[in-house]
Amino acid sequence: MKELWVPLSGAIAQQRKVETIANNVANANTNGFKKDQVAFKEHLTAYEHGADIDLPNKEWAPKDFYRSYGAEKALVEVQGTYTDFSQGQIKPTNNPLDLALNGKGFLEVLTPGGTRYTRNGTLGVNNLGQLVTQHGYPVLTKLNIPEGFDPKSSDQALPNPKDRFVQLGKGAISINHQGQLFQNNQLISELSVTEFKTMENLKKEGNSMFINDDIKNIKKDNKTMVIQGSVEVSNVNPIKEMSNLIKAHRNFESIQKVIKTYDSMAAKAYNEIGKF
Repeated sequence: MKELWVPLSGAIAQQRKVETIANNVANANTNGFKKDQVAFKEHLTAYEHGADIDLPNKEWAPKDFYRSYGAEKALVEVQGTYTDFSQGQIKPTNNPLDLALNGKGFLEVLTPGGTRYTRNGTLGVNNLGQLVTQHGYPVLTKLNIPEGFDPKSSDQALPNPKDRFVQLGKGAISINHQGQLFQNNQLISELSVTEFKTMENLKKEGNSMFINDDIKNIKKDNKTMVIQGSVEVSNVNPIKEMSNLIKAHRNFESIQKVIKTYDSMAAKAYNEIGKF
């Protein structure tokens, strides 16, 4: 029964939606987390082949008056997931090493997989005196990229990220809205707060890390405000997401009933045919 693919494709799409919403709910308390959403696409064969009437030059039969060429078939496809980068609420923590970003920027950090970008500003100091994330990834200082720089054609290489660690000493720390870090009233470094021309080109890694594969996607100007002693919480609305989760789960159950109905119809048809 080819028609079974219609509800089956819908079930697969709804299952993907349930998994995505469940992950959003699970990270409702993850600082800097950006929720994901699923985009669906309804595929209709009629859009590809049309549904014109084909009248043959012969003695007509009823079936000749309308040839659908499969135009009655339809299915639901998962077009993909996308990240909602809307601003989360800023929560004061009174911890001088916590940073919240108000704007579209990201903190640049170094992970074992390379440089990554995050909105999670829960920071600390490791045993080497370096400013790191809660997972121990070093926070990097600002990188000045030359105008028109192309890593594929330029002979000049950018500084090694390991040379851009934020090294702290002893004394009170203060960070202004531009990301400049002062210790004992002396400017010691400037944090790398990066904005991007096209946010959709960022690839999500884990729950709060993003990958930028194109250096040309980095903006030259930065309007993001750094707020010391605060963190940006997840932009997930738990109540709304739970409501969406229940709705998606009920839709999935409804589609399962349709599939069972098709299965019962097929079994009955096979049994009736077997009697002849």
